[in-house]
Amino acid sequence: MPYVNIKITREGASPAQKAELIRGVTDLLVRVLDKNPATTFVVIDEVAIEDWGVGGLPVEAYRKSLTTPS
Repeated sequence: MPYVNIKITREGASPAQKAELIRGVTDLLVRVLDKNPATTFVVIDEVAIEDWGVGGLPVEAYRKSLTTPS
């Protein structure tokens, strides 16, 4: 009974995009690990952007650092 938790920033993923993620992850587990899709659980958590960090920075500051010349 696989359980997969996907965390994304809350930036407007549509219901269709989320459904595609759920379908894709389920299909992957079926194909690679021969898991039963009826007992495969996929949960998507949306995290406020101010609660997400990468590289020691809040996401917005990190993104700005990628576009700002050094």
